[in-house]
Order: sequence, then structure tokens, then C-alpha cells
Amino acid sequence: MFQGASQLNLDAKGRMAVPTRVRDPLTAGGTVGVVLTAHPDGCLLLYPAPGWDPVRAQVMAFPSTNAQASLWKRVLIGFAEDLALDGAGRLLVSPELRTFAHIERRVMFVGQGSHFEIWDLEGWNAQLERLRSGGNPQLPPGMENFSL
Repeated sequence: MFQGASQLNLDAKGRMAVPTRVRDPLTAGGTVGVVLTAHPDGCLLLYPAPGWDPVRAQVMAFPSTNAQASLWKRVLIGFAEDLALDGAGRLLVSPELRTFAHIERRVMFVGQGSHFEIWDLEGWNAQLERLRSGGNPQLPPGMENFSL
């Protein structure tokens, strides 16, 4: 289970040091790779390769004649990159993915259970501000009984 958030920096080559506490769980002790892809919301998604496989299978089953489904497929599959952490635990974020997510240097690395989201820090902070200023945010349908 991937949870928690960390503020990180990319180096001049576009590499991001994955937090030490999640390296082994993410890569199964260095025995599996990772998949980095884009999300239509403007962030990047980082999955352990075995965790990405069922997601990819679901996306590939989207109907190609549906415009919205095709958009999701283009982004999720089109940007997907199979990667490995280097010896220093860094991940190279390609120029294409950095451009897509407007990432220049500072990022938020946010656990989402099965994967991580990687956000440009300014974009992340803007999201949090919208949440705070929106009063009582509405839960999605089907979650009316959720409580904390």
C-alpha cells in the first residue's frame, strides 16, 4: 500500500530520487521495474510494473469508437514508459512527461494505494487551495455514507 506525500526536486537531467521508504516496496527489492505515465488531470502516475499490467489491460479494452475513451487511452498508454530506478534510487522523467505535467523542478510525490501520483508543486498547491476554498467538497456518487 503506497501512501504519504513527499516534496522532491528533479535534478538538471530530469532525475527524481524516489523516497527511500518506498523504493523496496515499489520495485520489490529491485527485482521489478516501474511504469511512468501521464494522467488526463495533469499529473504523472508511477506504478510497479506488475501493478500496471491490469490497468493497461483495462485501458486497452476501452472502445476505440468512443472519443472520451480514446482520449484516456492516448494519454495513459501513449505516454507509458517502462523504467528502472538507477543505482542511486533515481527515476529519469522523460522530457515528454515533464512537459505534459508542467514539471520543471519541484514535485509532490503522493501515494494513492496502488501507485503514486507525481505533481508539479504549483499544480498540487493549486488543487489543495481549490479544495480548501470550496467549502464542503462533494463526494462522488455512491460515497454518501463515507465518514472520517
